[in-house]
Amino acid sequence: MDSGLKIYDKLLQFTLFQGMSHADLMEVVGHTKFGFSKRPEGQRIVKEGDVCDHLIFLTTGTLSVETVSDDHTCRVCETVNAPYAIQTEQLFGLTQRYTSTFKTLTDCNFITIDKQEVMLLLETQLVFRLNMLNLLAADAQRLRHRAWRSAPQSLRDRITRFFFSRCVYPAGPKTFYILMNQIAAELNDSRLDISHALNKMQADKLLTLHRGRIEIPMLERLLM
Repeated sequence: MDSGLKIYDKLLQFTLFQGMSHADLMEVVGHTKFGFSKRPEGQRIVKEGDVCDHLIFLTTGTLSVETVSDDHTCRVCETVNAPYAIQTEQLFGLTQRYTSTFKTLTDCNFITIDKQEVMLLLETQLVFRLNMLNLLAADAQRLRHRAWRSAPQSLRDRITRFFFSRCVYPAGPKTFYILMNQIAAELNDSRLDISHALNKMQADKLLTLHRGRIEIPMLERLLM
């Protein structure tokens, strides 16, 4: 098991523990029941629909993330690297279940905290409580603001927004499993126009088209 100092350093990687004093953080380390695990490449950590009853912190390694639309017409695969907290916002609220599936792409190390322990931290640690509130409030504010953003000025911009709005992390490599007909339906445009726009983006080396699959090497480059 990690020493208290190592746990201290690892927790400071995550937003929920940042800003805590050394004394408070050492109290957390001394009184909180942490789970520690190492998972090899290729193991599923959580599945979409699983109950979210722990905080799960990825401290080393890389995960794949798969998210599927409600009608199963679009599937997005992406990667996230440590340090990363897995869907903290799903621990509370109306639907306390994971909305994506996470698997290990490399050997990974995790720290987990049971929901009951999280409730104790929220009760006893002011900074932890404020950090949790700020995280949840920031998510709510981003979602509220989304409907008020300026409308995209071109079809290419609309396609870019389509990709960004369906990703867990707004950067890095992404793979979209979707047909052009479905993108056309989502954007209320013709398949031919969608095809022309995507092929132009491919010519600009922003993505690669395959049958039923779109590979995006660096999502952030679509904004350049």
